[in-house]
Amino acid sequence: MPKQEQTFKTMCGGQALIEGIMMRGPKKQAVVVRKSDGELEVQEKELKLIRERCPVLGWPFLRGVVNFVDSMYNGVTALMYSAEFFPEDGEEEEEPSKFENWLQEHLGSEKATAVFTTVAVLLGLAMSIGLFFLLPTILGTAVTVVTDSMLARNLSESLLKILIFVAYLALCSRMGEMKRVFSYHGAEHKTIFCYEAGLPLTVENVRVQPRHHPRCGTSFLFMVIAISILVSTVVFAIWPVSNPFLRFLAHLAMLPLVVSVSYEINRWAGRHDGPVTRFFIAPGLWLQNFTTFEPDDDMIEVGIRALELVLPEEKGTDAW
Repeated sequence: MPKQEQTFKTMCGGQALIEGIMMRGPKKQAVVVRKSDGELEVQEKELKLIRERCPVLGWPFLRGVVNFVDSMYNGVTALMYSAEFFPEDGEEEEEPSKFENWLQEHLGSEKATAVFTTVAVLLGLAMSIGLFFLLPTILGTAVTVVTDSMLARNLSESLLKILIFVAYLALCSRMGEMKRVFSYHGAEHKTIFCYEAGLPLTVENVRVQPRHHPRCGTSFLFMVIAISILVSTVVFAIWPVSNPFLRFLAHLAMLPLVVSVSYEINRWAGRHDGPVTRFFIAPGLWLQNFTTFEPDDDMIEVGIRALELVLPEEKGTDAW
């Protein structure tokens, strides 16, 4: 069956996991994992959106940071859940440490899990900041050996940010375990495309859909890198800073603004089709060559099941 043109844009989206997929809809989140015995393990929950409790956090240029942190937290939680079904070869179940027992005793299992998830999110965020912001800032000082030009330094840091980001994705895509995760990523995109095309969610219909989706997290991350380059170039042109430590602190201070602007641009580009939006999403689509692979039918079944669980009862209420 030939693939159909996109007729509808949904706010439903997801994340690839270890042998599974997480999907989020307007009101629900579902995690579907294919266990080693071939059966599907399903976890569903109602979403408690922060903007419903505090509407101001849903305003433009505030919602970007809120949604980014929320997505990271829920993504790590789902990833940890999927990992529970696939212990490493030869790994024996370990006794909880004294610290883990203390947390369980004083906080309860749910709050203890929330603490571990929060720590994992903070560590992941720290690693990302170190890799994509601190490292280019430090390496960029090498250009000062040959020139004192602030423009040259800004340019060198910008190129390093892009090179490190692309190299990181390329390296991940060559790892055996990550290839399966990225194949589930492809299944997630194909399933969303099939739904947006108004086709029945069957393996046959999903299989022929594209695996590159314009509203992908990979595209958003590249947008963050690109906007950070533009913002830092302007800031450092007005306020020249040579000290690497101060430059890094300045990058950190600008990060909330960068994330907010990136979110709004990504949201706008996802809602419109035209030469300008195609220009903005083109780099992200190209980078998905590293982060998405063609899925097999079992992976597609997982994507279909996960999406079906989060679709709203009233048709059209999940419009982007």
